[in-house]
Amino acid sequence: MKQGIVIAVCLDDQHDFSKKVHNEINLVEGVGVEGDAHSGKLVQHRYLQSRDPTQPNLRQVHLLDIELLDELQTLGHHLCPGEMGENIATKGINLVELPLGTLLHFGETVTLEVTGLRNPCPLIEKYKPDLYKAFRDDKGNLIRKAGVMSVVLKAGSIMSDDVVTVQLPSEPHKELGFL
Repeated sequence: MKQGIVIAVCLDDQHDFSKKVHNEINLVEGVGVEGDAHSGKLVQHRYLQSRDPTQPNLRQVHLLDIELLDELQTLGHHLCPGEMGENIATKGINLVELPLGTLLHFGETVTLEVTGLRNPCPLIEKYKPDLYKAFRDDKGNLIRKAGVMSVVLKAGSIMSDDVVTVQLPSEPHKELGFL
């Protein structure tokens, strides 16, 4: 099984664009990151909530690989963990290439199930000018870069330097779609 490492853990109790780095975050089964604005059994994303507040929350935990932040730096965008709104920044796993239903095991306790790709919204442009373009191709289509979303299957705590183990689902694999 492929492994990576946690670089940073983040949360914010407001619907701000970025999240604050913490020493540790607690994950609640079926809910998300304890104390985070996006935790809940039902959808918490403002736009999706306005369309149908009764849909399940498939965006409980946002993960982003640190390699993306390194790539963005080469384009002139200097970002630190948490600034893209992620709860968990990892290293060593190409998260956006994982298939739907992949399980991510953190340490001895936490298990997340990957539910889809993060759909970067135009608010990115308000946060950092020209950053939104980094998530689009030459024709303006979304590209698979902004991290993945997941749900909490097994609760527990996560902190920096925790090992992440990838467990792929049974084949045939299904490609992640945007949430």
